[in-house]
Amino acid sequence: MPVQVSSEVSFLGLHVPAGKDNASFPSAKRLEGKVAIITGGARGIGEATVKLFAIHGAKVVIADVDDNLGHALANSLSSQVSYFHCDVTLEDDIENLIDSTVSAHGKLDILFNNAGVLGNQAKHKSILDFNAVEFDQIMRVNVRGAALGMKHAARTMISRGGGGCIISTSSVAGVLGGLGPHAYTASKHAIVGLTKNAACELGRYGIRVNCISPFGVATRMLVDAWRGVSR
Repeated sequence: MPVQVSSEVSFLGLHVPAGKDNASFPSAKRLEGKVAIITGGARGIGEATVKLFAIHGAKVVIADVDDNLGHALANSLSSQVSYFHCDVTLEDDIENLIDSTVSAHGKLDILFNNAGVLGNQAKHKSILDFNAVEFDQIMRVNVRGAALGMKHAARTMISRGGGGCIISTSSVAGVLGGLGPHAYTASKHAIVGLTKNAACELGRYGIRVNCISPFGVATRMLVDAWRGVSR
């Protein structure tokens, strides 16, 4: 059965009905004046979020390692959207990303830690085929990347008087078992725990820390994984 993909987008209470543009519904500017960074923003959930935030009036920085896709997406949207090369496994890249954003826009209101990798679902799905090298890489991107993002975003937000929002992408695989490869599942469970801990710490500064746990979304990453399993 073919995958059905809706053109409607909803995220964090923001909603864009299918076929509507930013002038056709009253809530179009709910993020007016906000500055947001979206890691893994060049495709999939990140790309959809970039477009949604831009429609709602935010200044958006796309952070990704795919320069071609990142620049193309930024160029296809308004002048409020820009691209910055960032490998979330490298702390210097994260720090430079946030410093550059603050230098350009004067502040940071929202960080969306969305960058993530799934791993080889076809080859390493069984614990009997556990691959330590792949496990380490997935944890570096999915968990270390989110933790570094939280660290430097929170430092910036606190230094400017507090307030702000840090969001990370977990997964339904971070809540339930049996829905993904072991390394990916472990990483998404870790995101839930990291989010809870950081929320407890940063709430005193007015910084909200949350994660989203979507079910399967027909992104290129997931569709490619499904195709690999079916072969």
